[in-house]
Amino acid sequence: MDDADLAVKHEARAEARAYAMRQNAKPAPPSASHCIECGEAIPEPRRQAVKGVQLCIDCQTLSERKR
Repeated sequence: MDDADLAVKHEARAEARAYAMRQNAKPAPPSASHCIECGEAIPEPRRQAVKGVQLCIDCQTLSERKR
């Protein structure tokens, strides 16, 4: 098996893994209209951009900094 065959084999495995992950992925919950932490309204553009969003930008930022 030469390098080209190995590359094709590797690509096929990567595609199969990606397909399996997409099939097993859980759908995002509905986006919240208000932040579950502080209760502030979450703007519609954010709810559209981040499917399943539950936190406002400020609370999301704080949550990420804690991790």
